Amino acid sequence: MDSWNDGPTRTAIVDFVERVSTPGGPDFVEAAKRVAVFDNDGTLWCEKPMPVQLDFTVRRLGELAAQRPELREQQPYKASYENDLHWLGAAMVKHYHGDDADLRLLMAAVTAAFESVAVEQYDQSVREFFASAQHPTLHRSYLSCAYQPMTELLAFLEQNGFTCYIASGGDRDFMRPVAEELYGISPERVIGSALGLSYQSDSGTSSLLYKAAMDFFDDGPEKPVRIWSRIGRRPILSVGNSNGDLPMLAFSESPGTPALRLLVHHDDAEREFADDGGAEDALAESALKNWTVVSMKNDWNTVFSEGV
Repeated sequence: MDSWNDGPTRTAIVDFVERVSTPGGPDFVEAAKRVAVFDNDGTLWCEKPMPVQLDFTVRRLGELAAQRPELREQQPYKASYENDLHWLGAAMVKHYHGDDADLRLLMAAVTAAFESVAVEQYDQSVREFFASAQHPTLHRSYLSCAYQPMTELLAFLEQNGFTCYIASGGDRDFMRPVAEELYGISPERVIGSALGLSYQSDSGTSSLLYKAAMDFFDDGPEKPVRIWSRIGRRPILSVGNSNGDLPMLAFSESPGTPALRLLVHHDDAEREFADDGGAEDALAESALKNWTVVSMKNDWNTVFSEGV
């Protein structure tokens, strides 16, 4: 973990991994139970001024608004057409504060935007997006916006017998095409929000098509539900960055079993962003329960994968 500065945070991580992976030790946990879960947006890659997937979706909504002028005065089509990053990013911050009015508008538009699209077509669209899209303010490719210290942590855990999963509020099928390349996490270990799917068969050809409705939104209390549904185990290590990750962090502990909870704190205005919006409750809970807060500014000597 070369991108992690020596200090209490790095020590806490290394000591925990050594304790649970040392056979015969008092805190040893068998490999099958060494499950780690990671949020994605703001935890594994940059999510400011808006999540990466939102940029992908905004482009689609903007295309629809360009084709249909009547949409240009309706949110979120208006924000997408005008490239209003503030409205779009604020919708997520409001969600973390319990106000879902704008998020409901956004989710309704998202589901309509991809109705009847085949899963393979969506996968290809995502790959094309990542092949060319850049972060709007950092001016680097999105594929280079993954946090180098987190990719090193994932590799360190895998080397010590952990099975790592992504448990994100983002769309699982948006993350799957790039998760293995970026993080070494295979598609079946990506847990996230999902649109409904329908199966169609015609003239010997079978297809899975997206519905214009969410199957589930994997955030807040839904995260532990989805984690248990997919894994069937409580994690012993979890990493998040926002209020929406609190239930996942709280769930990551079994009586008598060691646990480590990490909260990534965006406090580096020079190399990334300094912004606690939507993380106030998580920071307070971490202080109250003595969870480990990861300071981007102090704990990481490198932020992004190209050494910035």
